[in-house]
Amino acid sequence: MRLLCPAAPRPPRRAARHTLPAALLACLCLFAATACGGDHGADKPRPAGSAPPPAAAGLADSGTITCAAPAAGADAPPDGDTIEADTPGSDGSRMFAPGSTFEVSITTRAAGADVANWSIADTWGRVRANGQFPVDAGPRVSTMDCRASAAGYFAVSVSLASAGGGLRSRGTRPNGIATFGVLPDVSAVLPAASYARQDLHRFGGQGTAFVAPGQTCCDGDGYRPIYPALGLSWANDNRNWSVTEPSGPNTFNPATYPLASYFQPGDLMRLIQLDGIPGWASPTGQPTYGYAPKSMPAYQDYMTRVGLESAAARARYFPAQSANYYQVTWEPDYDGGRPWKDTDANFVAMYKATWQGIHANDPNAVVMGTTNAFLRQNSVWIERLAPLGIAQYLDGLSAHGYYDAGTSPSHPPERLVGAPSAADAANALPAAMRELRHVVATRLKRGARLFVTETGISYDLGATYGPDYPTQNILYAHGAVVARAHLILLGEGADVSFVFYAADPPDEPGYGIFFNLDNPKGSHGPARVSPKPAAMAVAAMTRLVDGTNTLGPLKGLPQGVYGYAFQRLGSNSIVTALWTHDNASWSAASGFSATYSVPYTLTVDAPGTSGSVTVLDMMGNAATVPYANGALTLALTEAPLYVISANATVAQAGVTTPEGYVAQ
Repeated sequence: MRLLCPAAPRPPRRAARHTLPAALLACLCLFAATACGGDHGADKPRPAGSAPPPAAAGLADSGTITCAAPAAGADAPPDGDTIEADTPGSDGSRMFAPGSTFEVSITTRAAGADVANWSIADTWGRVRANGQFPVDAGPRVSTMDCRASAAGYFAVSVSLASAGGGLRSRGTRPNGIATFGVLPDVSAVLPAASYARQDLHRFGGQGTAFVAPGQTCCDGDGYRPIYPALGLSWANDNRNWSVTEPSGPNTFNPATYPLASYFQPGDLMRLIQLDGIPGWASPTGQPTYGYAPKSMPAYQDYMTRVGLESAAARARYFPAQSANYYQVTWEPDYDGGRPWKDTDANFVAMYKATWQGIHANDPNAVVMGTTNAFLRQNSVWIERLAPLGIAQYLDGLSAHGYYDAGTSPSHPPERLVGAPSAADAANALPAAMRELRHVVATRLKRGARLFVTETGISYDLGATYGPDYPTQNILYAHGAVVARAHLILLGEGADVSFVFYAADPPDEPGYGIFFNLDNPKGSHGPARVSPKPAAMAVAAMTRLVDGTNTLGPLKGLPQGVYGYAFQRLGSNSIVTALWTHDNASWSAASGFSATYSVPYTLTVDAPGTSGSVTVLDMMGNAATVPYANGALTLALTEAPLYVISANATVAQAGVTTPEGYVAQ
């Protein structure tokens, strides 16, 4: 077990992400594998196998990967590793359409004639295809044509029969693997959603990757092809005063300021950032996030121009979008990277000036805040500022979704559920979201939208990128926790949730859902990436949960079982996400178990009825499962399953609607 104190250093902007009350921090700093109080979460010996049992998956054999033997090898560049592998035919994302044929190229620089042994494994470490072929001495590249009917994350491994060896690390991708993804297709089992307006899409993202041919950071489009492929429909856009008018007033002209080219296609919507005061307008004389501007009228005037420009952009490029969405502050937590140092009165006055300025020219605007890093702090700040009138200047609430002293495989969102101390249990993500929904319901207008505009899962605190890290087991756990965190946020009543981060960044190991193949220490805007299991879990989750209304958490769930129901827009189709979590089976020390499972009976239809439903695994692979007397029994693991059923009346009766949540 590894001590958590002191926490690994964080860059200033992100430091607030792991901020917790002192009493909770004192407890969390005991041991990573032990939760607060008694033996709740204690690390007990459990097998941590690499594959879920057949009863849990039900899908272990769904889909195949087949690869034809390569033709005679071709010449390869003389310089490079002894063995290399890649999937060169993609759009740069190393993800492929379901059912498509793709290439796996294997380059060898053998000292003599040898045999290449290759295999392709999935998220759980199950080998889905393997084979061998002869290779000549010298630099040669052999290309196999492959086809996958299975969706998900896949890792290629190669060695030489005589010389041994294997694939070497690339950037943040560890030794031994080259990864690719096959996107899921759920169109045969779930009807297309009927969107009344564009801004009903529920997933956004942060981070860029300039993977398309001919692009480099940071010119061009860093969002495509990755965001559309993953199903992410929102991204940040900057109209911060410190960005648009850094040197003096009245240089931002709403009639001529260009909308970034990557937003002009209109399929990727904007979350408009407003935080940051330029030095010339700051009371400190330096650019600031911590103080209100020295002239509130000048600040409000700037906001009127932002509203005018954004309203025109929406009319031209986003005609199906009902409103623009503005985020006023970014992680103002007192001990965070952008701490608020001014008074509460000035904080509220700045929100008032923002709201009045934006609404002067964009009357349908949704102005949001306070966007604290630690989810519960958003509730604390709104309650503290409510007597000063902040609620009348909020059309919605934006928050970041961090919930623990490190959001990581070892600190999943359910870790503190049921902790003996009520103060500790309140920090579990489901409880924190219910608290926040109560604040939205009681402080804001009915139907106010709740955007969680950043939530990421890193590797464990203290971990570093390296040639032997992360392991397959850690990648499996990382992917499962990414999916579970966003399912909880949406299932507990968030309207939109943003995934953080596209590809592995520097300083914060593991937040990327893609490996960064350019830099072994991570970087922003890489040109080469390859998917982790988290990326493909996101691709499945968006296809199933985007285009839904939240019904809510299932009633009567036994301890350790989690379930959330969603209803497809324009239909009676119900998507229920289900999994289990057990602290004792989920440990960096003994392994993040993929074999731990519990039975759960889900009601999908009226009593006395029988039929079948579709069950999909975390990667979006589907199987048809019969039910009897209106119910089916599933073996749940730590990896979410999705059940698609058709009796909306039964589903609606079996959930608790999040407080104040209004279906769109």
